[in-house]
Amino acid sequence: MLTAVIAVANQKGGVGKTTTSVNLSACLAALGKRVLLFDLDPQANATSGVGLEKVEGASAYRALLGEEALINKIQSTAFERLEVIPSEPDMCGAEIELSRLDNHLLRLKHALQPICETRRFDVILIDCPPSLGILTLNVFAAADRVLIPLQSEYYALEGISMITRVLNQLRDTGVNPRLEILGVVMTMFDGRTKLSQQVVGEVRQHFGDLVFDTVIPRTTRLAEAPSFGKPILYYDKYSAGSAAYEVLAQEVAARLKL
Repeated sequence: MLTAVIAVANQKGGVGKTTTSVNLSACLAALGKRVLLFDLDPQANATSGVGLEKVEGASAYRALLGEEALINKIQSTAFERLEVIPSEPDMCGAEIELSRLDNHLLRLKHALQPICETRRFDVILIDCPPSLGILTLNVFAAADRVLIPLQSEYYALEGISMITRVLNQLRDTGVNPRLEILGVVMTMFDGRTKLSQQVVGEVRQHFGDLVFDTVIPRTTRLAEAPSFGKPILYYDKYSAGSAAYEVLAQEVAARLKL
């Protein structure tokens, strides 16, 4: 079976993108899938979210410049079947350096290829920076599918049209003709407010079956888990947040036919 490469992306910050990357990775691994969580966000929150330090030189930076093999950057975590390529604040510099290189949009695709060819992982989940800069475009050029976390708030739909426009451009120009949206996951849902329910209804109306059935609730336990370096499944297995990500992982696995 081919490795599925999934970009977790939204150019708006604070939408639950890293929370989704970390917790979906852990829940897919708990389902028995071999998962690589690839942190490409210079904030490196996915790295610390699985209990790893932000260490200088540990990221994909040099591999993107063609100076090292990306496969050598893979590290194990404390969680079974979940491995990670960490990030570091220095990744900010990669945006500038990549722009000067030939084939600057395809650097990640070429670096990832040897990892995909090993068939060592069922899924590679890539946590993108909260922008549509060169790093995110590299991920879109390398990925099969894009998963878009969308917060259940008023401005939710505004940013998504920009992402879909960029995806269409990458397909139409031949940079990545096979790129598709895997789905939209509604995050930070507060069932007590009318607004959350209205936004989810509007997004479902707009995107239909692309929207996952599972909605991720806004909970204190989900917000606490990263400070302990644990996905919610290992921090509080019986919480509402953990249950939501476990069900989302089943939906994702079904869509990917894993």
